[in-house]
Parts: sequence; structure tokens; C-alpha cells
Amino acid sequence: MLDRFLSWLSPAAAAPAAERHLLRGIPVEVENTRPDIATADVLARLDESLALIEAHQPWRLAHLRRDVRRIRVARFACRGAYFPDDRTVLTELTFLARRDITAAPVASSILHEGVHARVHAMGVVRRDATDLAREERLCRRAELAFGRALPPALGAPVVERALATLDMEDQEVAPAVDWRVAQARIDAVDRNS
Repeated sequence: MLDRFLSWLSPAAAAPAAERHLLRGIPVEVENTRPDIATADVLARLDESLALIEAHQPWRLAHLRRDVRRIRVARFACRGAYFPDDRTVLTELTFLARRDITAAPVASSILHEGVHARVHAMGVVRRDATDLAREERLCRRAELAFGRALPPALGAPVVERALATLDMEDQEVAPAVDWRVAQARIDAVDRNS
């Protein structure tokens, strides 16, 4: 009983309820914990990013609609992630809010996580380091193809990032991450802003 009461007092318990939306046929949940970020702006950037995928590689958006249950927008320790247990693509809240980049890197990140979802949907995933690196490179090659499908000026940062990652060693392309440490750093940044 005491644990449950203490959990109500924790910062996570004070987080706002997720807003639910539908963008381009994909359910979206936004958990906006940042008062300096407008949810409407985040949704507009997400829609702009999905529109880029739809315009330049429509089959990727069709796969995303089929392979994921939702896109969740929330504060997280990296740009994006795929959670296979509930078939959710996470796109990081502050990454979507950035206006110093175009929608292309955002779209590329979503597309990348969608490839993870496709791999999982096909049932060909093992969880050893070699396969993780192989899967990560598959996602990066998809990003590279997407970047090259965009107009050159728009796609250049996507192509550059994908090419740089493809040349990395296995442990660099799919590094081990201590997510508790990463989340603690994010929480510290948010407390101090």
C-alpha cells in the first residue's frame, strides 16, 4: 500500500495523460511533459515527416501502418526506438520539436524504427550482438535509400548520417546502452530547464 502511495507522488505519476490522435492512418499518442513545447507543433512536425515518407517511399508508410500499433511521442534518451512487445515506435518529443533541422531527419528516424518493426513482424529476429548490428545496418541502408529518394538538399543530412553509421564496427553501430543511466541524464536536463 505504501509503495502504491509513493508511486502517486513520483514525477512519473504527475505526467500528463497521453493525448491520442490519428495521423495518416497511424494512431499517435503524445505524452508532452514539457511546458515549453506545444503539442500542436510536435504533431505538425510528425505529420510533415510522415508526409515525406508517403511522398517519396509510400510502401514504407504502408509497412508502418501494418507493422506498428502506434507511434508514441514522449521524452526519451534517444531520437527513436521500437518496442516489439507492444509494436510501438517511439519518437522523442524534443527531437520532433527541433526547428534547426528539417523534417527529413525526423522522417528518416521514424522510417528506421519502422524497419525494426518490419523485421520483427517477419519473425526473423535473434537477439545476439551480430544480428543486432546486422539489423541496425539494414535500418541504416533504408535511411540511405530514403535520403537518396529526397530532393538532394533535403536528403543530404540523411545520406551523410546513414553513410557514416554504415562504416562503423558492430559494437559502434549497435552499442550496448544502460537505459537507466541515459534516462537519469534526461531527467536531470529536464529538472534544470
